[in-house]
Amino acid sequence: MSLVPPSTDNQTGAPERSFPVTHDDLARAVRETFSRQVTVTRPLAADPAGIAIRRASRIRRHRTLAGLALAAVATALVTTGMAQFREPAVRSGTPTVVLGDPDAATAMPSPTRVPTPPASGPVRAETDLVGGGVLDTTGGEQLPLTGLGRVDRAQRVPDDAGWLLTGAPTAAGRTLWLVLRSGRPQVLLAGADAIALSSDGRQVAWRDGGELFTAGIVGSQLVARVQTAAPAGAAPVGFVGNWVLVRLDPGRPGYALWLPSTGTLNPAGGSNVLNAYGLLPDGRVVAEVFAGTPRRPCLALLDAARKLAATRTSCGPTLGTDGFGAVSSDGRWLLVNGETGGTRAALLVDLTRSTAVARPAGPPLAGDVAWASAQTALYVDGKGGLVRARVDRVVAGAPASASPATGAAADDPPVVVTGGGS
Repeated sequence: MSLVPPSTDNQTGAPERSFPVTHDDLARAVRETFSRQVTVTRPLAADPAGIAIRRASRIRRHRTLAGLALAAVATALVTTGMAQFREPAVRSGTPTVVLGDPDAATAMPSPTRVPTPPASGPVRAETDLVGGGVLDTTGGEQLPLTGLGRVDRAQRVPDDAGWLLTGAPTAAGRTLWLVLRSGRPQVLLAGADAIALSSDGRQVAWRDGGELFTAGIVGSQLVARVQTAAPAGAAPVGFVGNWVLVRLDPGRPGYALWLPSTGTLNPAGGSNVLNAYGLLPDGRVVAEVFAGTPRRPCLALLDAARKLAATRTSCGPTLGTDGFGAVSSDGRWLLVNGETGGTRAALLVDLTRSTAVARPAGPPLAGDVAWASAQTALYVDGKGGLVRARVDRVVAGAPASASPATGAAADDPPVVVTGGGS
């Protein structure tokens, strides 16, 4: 009899499984395991796309922070500059002002240079002209003013960088445009009832509703805005030093000075003033006042420091009251409308004489006067012709006559460009 040694493991004589595992089942299970391992996406040790995205995000954040810092610095600088320019405001408000709005006008084509016209053709003036939708410069350039509409007044800006154009009154008010030598026209003011510029083109005053405003013109923006309540009908007409000269009623005599630092309008001394024509080098205002016996329009020199008190009055020439006229750059001559021998004409008045003597200078003025020099004045007459009045010839008894102007149209007479001191 042979002995069988006892088993040392936990296996029994029969398998514990209730089903057999064949070779095919085992092979199928191995293949399925390998297939699952292949389909699982495992992270790469180095992810180039992720690194690039994270790096771009960091750069964008850094640029954003740098931009915010620069914007804060710029805001601080602009605020400081405005604070230095600003005089104490009377009260704050929101006038109809557009600051540097290049999209308010159609893109301005590049200037086109035209040949100088022959001597027998239209006159090219010693000053720029606006008319027929074109700004015609003394250098022979023609700048189309597409989309600006009719222009009432035009003035150069400092450093010969461009022009300030005041639009004709419309149902929506007046518009002040800045036209640069290259680029688009920009709207500085829109919807104003009246607009006045300083002679150097650095300041503007306007009326909007029941308030008067004044601001500095810096580049293509209005800065240091100040405002005050205005009497009914009052409108700014110009600047006298730190004061704004205000006409109180367009149908009656009466002017006032507005000092923005105090906010008050002071009409004392200006109650009999009819029109103001400009300034002498010493700051006195050349004006037209009611004076004499019988009372009639006379010339006067007004002292702004003494509340527009007259320092000298002369009632010699017969003056018109339409307000057209301007003082020469040296302060000696006044070109103004009036009568001589019962005929309306432009008069040349020597302001250095104690008793004013007027000489006929040409056909009556129908708009602004541009003194191209201390000896030459240009203006447009009532028929749209351009008049070039030379002082020496007028003094010699040879009044000027009108000639056709370059770019002039019958329904859109030219406007002479004034001012522009640097």
